[in-house]
Amino acid sequence: MNDSTEKQSWWKRLSGGLKRTSNTLGTAITDLVTKRKLDAATLDDLENELIRADLGVGFASRITDTLGSGRYEKGIASDELRALLAGEIEKVMAPVARPLEVTTRPFVILVSGVNGSGKTTTIGKMSARFRAQGKKVMLVAADTFRAAAIDQLKIWAERTGAAVVARTPGSDPASLAFDAVTQAKADGTEVVLIDTAGRLQNRAELMSELEKIVRVIRKVEPTAPHAVLLVLDATVGQNALSQVEIFGKIAGVTGLVMTKLDGTARGGILVAIAEKFKLPVHFIGVGEGVDDLSDFTARDFARAVVGIED
Repeated sequence: MNDSTEKQSWWKRLSGGLKRTSNTLGTAITDLVTKRKLDAATLDDLENELIRADLGVGFASRITDTLGSGRYEKGIASDELRALLAGEIEKVMAPVARPLEVTTRPFVILVSGVNGSGKTTTIGKMSARFRAQGKKVMLVAADTFRAAAIDQLKIWAERTGAAVVARTPGSDPASLAFDAVTQAKADGTEVVLIDTAGRLQNRAELMSELEKIVRVIRKVEPTAPHAVLLVLDATVGQNALSQVEIFGKIAGVTGLVMTKLDGTARGGILVAIAEKFKLPVHFIGVGEGVDDLSDFTARDFARAVVGIED
């Protein structure tokens, strides 16, 4: 597959994954700007639609202020409004669209997120990416409370040609992480991906566990973890905002991965998250396949959200 065909394939999957948001916005935009004047009532309705699409109150208010500033007294066409929205979304997302750079060996990545967010699958996809780059990768099954997560990580390790460090369910996660990083330093592993538990119903226990993991791996590698990624499920909408806040406090999140852009997603929430937290967005996932994870690109995302064909 050549670069052009590959980009078109990716664009099709991304725009398909954001179909729920773009369809909702597209219908609202068409109804508002083709049937009514751009008066105060129309602007209020537009603001409500942008908020309903999870783009955030600040973003919605800024757009309607721009439209109400007098430059659009004669109205605005739906295509023009889509282009304006895409441009404003891109402005918000461009500063946070940053690739994850492996800067040291071993580069230790702590991966967090609530159970069911696609965390373990995302680790598997990241492993495939790093292996395709020729890097030596280790997967660490430190979500020891879920036997299914351990088994899933073993399958991803076999599938991607990565090493795996795992123990029986219920083992101490920090001890496991300590042994894994020790082994990684000894055998020249370049990337260590550590899966962690995501039981938000008991935050104190989760915080204590994550703090202990960080504390013990720093005995082996003082600068670790070099990245703390939070995996967000795009279908949860507003709940993603509180997850970023909670895990930011618990785990010291340094970057985000958004998964499950599958057509039912409420991907607009990523705009609100970017505005509020300014955290780097490293990857975006559009399906379950091993290749369905890509570097986050602000322009592509912005255009897909509002339904502009590439």
